[in-house]
Amino acid sequence: MREQIPDATFTPWSRIAIALRGARSVQPKDPVVPRSTSGYSGKPLPQKLGVKPGTRLTLLGAPKDFATTLGTLPEDVVVTTRATALAETIVLFAKERAALEKKLPAALRSLADKGALWAAWPKKASGVATDLVEDVIREVAFAHGLVDVKVCAVDATWSSLCLRRRVSVR
Repeated sequence: MREQIPDATFTPWSRIAIALRGARSVQPKDPVVPRSTSGYSGKPLPQKLGVKPGTRLTLLGAPKDFATTLGTLPEDVVVTTRATALAETIVLFAKERAALEKKLPAALRSLADKGALWAAWPKKASGVATDLVEDVIREVAFAHGLVDVKVCAVDATWSSLCLRRRVSVR
């Protein structure tokens, strides 16, 4: 932590009052502002999404700039934007519950048996109007025989929940 913010004041709790007075009296000329890593693992997005070489990746309702967000893909990944062929990984973007409920059945028809469907929704802090949160995604997913297995920060705007078919449903 000291390497990331070298101009910060560090102190034991027993000396906090003294440290705060000292910190307020000295303003750094060029303060160090670390890049926020909250919710980010540092892994490339394709790796977080489980995209491996040769994967068929379907992006449904992705933002226009999502190719840039996605970055470099592993070798031989086939990217589609329609749920027409079986895919090992699907990322379904939705801003409202109604849109998720409408898009999910077609997405499931094109999801490979052991595939991963990532349901992406706008984070609260993004400023994008939404009625979706993790619990709503789960409720909709469970009704379709899906379970959530992990969550991923896609970028500053989107979070995503990885959904898979229950083993008993495969």
